[in-house]
Amino acid sequence: MTTTTTTTTTATANPVLRVAPAAPAEAAAYFRASLVFHADVSDVAAALAAGGDPGFVLLDSRSTEAWDQGHVPQAVHLPTALIPEQAEQLLDRSVPVVTYCWGPGCNGATRAALALAELGYQVKEMLGGFEYWAREGFEFETWQGRERREADPLTAPKDAANCGC
Repeated sequence: MTTTTTTTTTATANPVLRVAPAAPAEAAAYFRASLVFHADVSDVAAALAAGGDPGFVLLDSRSTEAWDQGHVPQAVHLPTALIPEQAEQLLDRSVPVVTYCWGPGCNGATRAALALAELGYQVKEMLGGFEYWAREGFEFETWQGRERREADPLTAPKDAANCGC
């Protein structure tokens, strides 16, 4: 078992290193686990844009009113509260599900992912939710039709296909 070493702190210690970083093996395990549970907006968009079967179902877990305000065109709509009674009719347990809600300030996608996992689905959460989908300049649908906003330079690379990460 790997152990993390800690350093003695004082009131004047560097706030970033007040708690020592994890050992490399522990950090690798943590970040690997994070990627098991999360996908980002750009990766989801690229998989959906590639054509064919992306290998997952994208699920919008918000209310009907929120769905009507805007949603990812290929998404399935299933509000979190309805997952226990409707997931089986809409989703195949052999296909991973990627959930999203409003954005990083909302844990609705996490609650939806939990509900689906408890029902036996493989699931990931799309980090950034619908907010970052729209802010990164990807097309979305509303009750009035399709829209696209100019990409926010604080969330999407300027003059590049991707951020290079």
